[in-house]
Amino acid sequence: MKAPLFYSKILLFGEYGIISDSKGLSIPYNFFKGGFRLGNLSNDEVKKSNKNLRLFKDFISKINKNIVVFDLKKMNDDLTKGMYFDSTIPQGYGVGSSGALVAAIYDRYAQNKITILENLTKDKTLVLKNIFSEMESFFHGKSSGLDPLNSYLSLPILIHSKNKVETIGIPSQSFNGKGAVFLLDSGESSETAPMIEIFFESMKNKEYSKIFKEDFILATDNCVEDFLKADFKSLFSNIKKLSKVVLENFKPMIPKDFHNIWAKGLESNDYFLKLCGSGGGGYILGFSQDFEKAKIALSDYKLEVVYNF
Repeated sequence: MKAPLFYSKILLFGEYGIISDSKGLSIPYNFFKGGFRLGNLSNDEVKKSNKNLRLFKDFISKINKNIVVFDLKKMNDDLTKGMYFDSTIPQGYGVGSSGALVAAIYDRYAQNKITILENLTKDKTLVLKNIFSEMESFFHGKSSGLDPLNSYLSLPILIHSKNKVETIGIPSQSFNGKGAVFLLDSGESSETAPMIEIFFESMKNKEYSKIFKEDFILATDNCVEDFLKADFKSLFSNIKKLSKVVLENFKPMIPKDFHNIWAKGLESNDYFLKLCGSGGGGYILGFSQDFEKAKIALSDYKLEVVYNF
């Protein structure tokens, strides 16, 4: 079975904000990947994945045919042969495990699909995002569709608002640079749906909603603009603001063991932390102007560099 691989993603900026029309910036992360394979259904892992794919097949069969139509017979034949999703992308870590699966399903089974080889207009990109939003809601209850879009296109994506997204180039990495964006492994996985539920419940509070719209979204939008302009001095000023707003207002999304570490970064300026995806566990995203200092300060934790500058 020849099937392409789909990569994980990292939402650099925009967690929670993109649900509420803020800017966002998502980049592919080729360290993790997944693709369809044929296996022996007597193997527990293959059997489990195959069973989950059958449930997903039932779900996508009910999606409005005006949005997308799938070749369900072909998918059923593949599943009968022992198809499973072979993935190194950790689940519940905020790096798009379900997004890669959704992209793979669309790529293999969608009829009249929009391909990555054609002239990708902003309209086509938005159509893809909306299709993926419908598909990925199977996993999270509500999805922006951004993770699968990133995985499918394997290009950085700039989100202006819910209805305006585009592929974009990002500043080249400087591998000799001292600064880095990195992943910090919290050591525990998380589920997206409960985190999103907490967020929507919190948004019913007028004061919380005001802080979110005025402080969180402003800091997020500024971070996106600074990063794309490679204005790292301004970026770190805004990252600090964003990190502080998150610590003060998104505590349930930050694993308890990391509240203190988060605050230490804000005090020392050695690193600043932010959510990677919906939070609650999985990876935490870190930014440091001097990665060597961050490594010393966070020597008890496993760090993975995502981007050097």
